Amino acid sequence: MRDKNGRAVRFVGALMDVTAGKQLRDQLSHSQKMEAFGQLAGGVAHDFNNFLTAILGYSDLLVAEIQGRGTGAKYLSEIRSAAGRAASLTKQLLTFSRRQPLEPRVLEVNTLIHNLERSILRLLGENISVLCELMREKKHIKVDPEQFTQIIINLAVNARDAMPAGGTLVLKTETISTNGKSVPELPSGKYVRISVIDNGMGMSEEVKERLFEPFFTTKDDRHGSGLGLATCYGIVGQSGGHITVESELAKGTAVHIYLPEVAAPPAAAYRKRPKLPNGNETILVVEDDISVRHVAVRTLRMLGYNVLEAFRADEAKRLIENTAINLVVSDIVLPDMSGCDFADWMRINSPSTQILLTSGYLPEMTTIGTPSSDLPFLSKPFDPQQLAETVRASLDAVVLT
Repeated sequence: MRDKNGRAVRFVGALMDVTAGKQLRDQLSHSQKMEAFGQLAGGVAHDFNNFLTAILGYSDLLVAEIQGRGTGAKYLSEIRSAAGRAASLTKQLLTFSRRQPLEPRVLEVNTLIHNLERSILRLLGENISVLCELMREKKHIKVDPEQFTQIIINLAVNARDAMPAGGTLVLKTETISTNGKSVPELPSGKYVRISVIDNGMGMSEEVKERLFEPFFTTKDDRHGSGLGLATCYGIVGQSGGHITVESELAKGTAVHIYLPEVAAPPAAAYRKRPKLPNGNETILVVEDDISVRHVAVRTLRMLGYNVLEAFRADEAKRLIENTAINLVVSDIVLPDMSGCDFADWMRINSPSTQILLTSGYLPEMTTIGTPSSDLPFLSKPFDPQQLAETVRASLDAVVLT
């Protein structure tokens, strides 16, 4: 508005706060990205599970052949151990891709941190050193290991971004007792405190106040969704704990995670690895991955079974029509049809033959058919022990019914 001389004296207009709409758009965009990444992770994990099935299988077969003696057996044991750790990683990828809550377990906290140390070093780069200051005594917490991993990785990545010129990240564990006043958000009791400390650029008081708000981030749109610390806060809260932050500009940041201390689980009694169950029935292995098929066939033949093999479902159908087969071990994902549809065909055309389905995907993740709840399922990667026990249980179930 202007006065009679044309001079601007007042502004009249309307303002609309679009913050909520922008947050919703950002949330939708992030959700779509996570969905796509979840599908990619599931596919990568499926392929790796096939590789790991072959590595685990042949390692166990070789150990059995050389009877666990000599330097070669030691090397094979290391190969198998590495494959087992890789299988754990693919399980995490599959778990992420199905995005379902997991069961918490009682775990020793120093072991958790020690196992993560190598991964964090790869994440942070060569210009950042990682120091572990772990308490001497073994203390236990009840937490989901995958979710705990997510927390530490999120905090480590934030610390890396706060130290662009390099620095030091300290992972520290200790026990504390609260009386309801030292940490007001926590009830009185004993807690394990896990601290992630960096000597980076630190944060202002204004940033600290909004640190755990969903979609709040100090990074640009290409590098931050604002969900990392909010997710950490939610996971810690669901585990009965609390998370606090100490930080000053140019003096670094310390994030403290408090989780209730719990009693150690009872020590598992040592059990000698049982002898693989054997048999003499006829088994058909249907698998398009040649490495997985060969290791399964060789394992079952070593156990005394009469084993046939097929690459596709149509090959398997011809064998079933001409041969009496007790059990079919079939992958769910086949080149010409799904293992679930193949199982339906068998129920009509060979109802006396039992079927065992396998897959590198989780059962609920397959998009080309869902296995019936009454069909046995063996998840990849599997080792000879798991294959032998599941096959024997499937065959014995036929006898019992």
